[in-house]
Amino acid sequence: MTTDTDRDVDAILRLVQCFFAAFTSGPGAPTRVDALRAVLLPAAIIVRTCGQEPAVHDVESFLAPRQQLLVDGTLTDFAEAAGDGRVDVFGDVAHWFGRYTKTGRMHGEPCPGSGTKSLQFVRTGAGWRISAAAWDDDRPGLLPPVSRPTESDILSKY
Repeated sequence: MTTDTDRDVDAILRLVQCFFAAFTSGPGAPTRVDALRAVLLPAAIIVRTCGQEPAVHDVESFLAPRQQLLVDGTLTDFAEAAGDGRVDVFGDVAHWFGRYTKTGRMHGEPCPGSGTKSLQFVRTGAGWRISAAAWDDDRPGLLPPVSRPTESDILSKY
């Protein structure tokens, strides 16, 4: 039996895939970026940390330059993909926290990478939408996140 929570998680995972699919170079890039634009709240914020002072973007200041890189030949054979992650849902708010990878070439040079992204969601009259995203890339001295057991995980052992 499918529950409302199952349907919510499925909808959220589709948005996660939409987010990562937007960052694929080549034919269809503008369409994929537009699809992401459509599922971001108009006032969504996107934050890049990556060991630097956080760079905070609104929707257009984030998407426009990335779309340009994806279509002008600067980034080729480029794609981002979601890895392992978890979804938490409570009422009309939700969160995906997970790993991601990126592959491709920038200015002809390989530019692989990986990191962790956090995507926040809210339920609207039109369905779930992305309200915020933040990420940090892997780098020396920074280990991938470790899942910690929840209180219920610990208590279930007794």
